[in-house]
Formats: sequence, C-alpha cells, structure tokens
Amino acid sequence: MSRQHQFKAREENILAMAEQLLLESGDGDITLDSLADQLDLAKGTLYKHFSSKDELYLRIIIRYEEQLFDINRIDDCPSAGVARMIFQQLFNPQKAMLLNQIEERLVASVTGLNRLFGELYDIRRQRMKRSIDIISAYLKDENSTLSTRDYLSSIWAMGQGGAGLLNSSFYQRYLGRRDTLRYAFVQQILELPSHYPAEDEEVMDEDMQELVEQIDTESEEHRNTNY
Repeated sequence: MSRQHQFKAREENILAMAEQLLLESGDGDITLDSLADQLDLAKGTLYKHFSSKDELYLRIIIRYEEQLFDINRIDDCPSAGVARMIFQQLFNPQKAMLLNQIEERLVASVTGLNRLFGELYDIRRQRMKRSIDIISAYLKDENSTLSTRDYLSSIWAMGQGGAGLLNSSFYQRYLGRRDTLRYAFVQQILELPSHYPAEDEEVMDEDMQELVEQIDTESEEHRNTNY
C-alpha cells in the first residue's frame, strides 16, 4: 500500500473512531487525547490530518453527508428512494440528531473553515437535487397534486420528528417496538401523496424547477459567504 493510501486509510479510521466516541459520549464532545488513546496514536499524528477539533467534527459531518448522498444515488424505483430518504434519519436517530446539533454549534461559533463548509453545502445541495428528482418521479407515479416542496418538507418533518422521538429517553419508555414505529412512519410518508389525487391524467410539477433554481441560487450565495 502506498503512503498516500496509508494516510487516507488512517484518516478514515480516525473519523470512524471519533464518530463512535461522539455517539458514546452523549454530550456531543470528545477530547483529542481520548481519541489518540483509542487509536494508539500520538496526539500530534491527529494534527497531520486535522488542524483542530472543530475541523475534525466538520469532516465527520461531511463524511455522513456523503454516505447519505451515496444512498440516495441508488437507481431503482421512486417509492424505494422515498422510503430510504426518511429511513436515513430513523435508522440511527442518535447520530442524525447529534450531528445536526454539532453542525449548528459550529455554524454559530467557528471561523476559518470556509472551504469545508462550502464542501458540506455543495454535497448537501447535490443530495437535495437528487431527492427532488426522486420525489417528483414518485408524485408522478402516484398522479398526485401534492407539490414537490410540500412533500419534501413532509419527509423532513416526519424524519426529523421521528428521529427526535426515537432518540428521547423519556418517550422511549412509552413506545412499543422501535422497528414497527419506523415502518409506520415510512408507510405514512409513502401513502401521503394518495390523499391528494389528481382529476386529470397528468399533473404538471412546476414547483420542482423552482426548487432546483432556488438551490442553484443559494449555491452561488454560499460561495461568497464567510463561515
């Protein structure tokens, strides 16, 4: 294995271990000393990969976003794509909620990571465009008048709300089996378009193009924003 491949493999191990420690910590924070100990590395070795702990956290979030995007790129039927979109948040609710909290904290307090924030938002916008394509295709299959924007918002709302519910120690005491609850959420999302049937044979989805144009406009604005 080349030195470059060894460097990338070590970096992936660092990110994976840091994510595991974050999930185990419960408070969204770890020390670089504990991370180095778990990996049996010198603390200075970590700084060869990441300039700060904040950069490490942001790289973990980017890695997670890339994983979500790869899942969305699976090319099968639209209904399966929609199911995966919401299941992404429900499968590991602790991870979804924790990384979102860390990202909000970084956005509010961190400076000097413009390039990485730009990378994160570029990947996220690509994922959103792919999600819009999947949603639009499913709404067309279902011949539904529900707009792409409203359906996308519904998926986000149920996914985020469901993740919060599944991640809450208080509400978990009153829940039944978590797998059946996840299934119920997915079924509700898939059935939602059928509640807005179209009288005509074909529905024009004008909202889809507007969403894509909005994403492209925001892409340009983010390139000129300091984080």
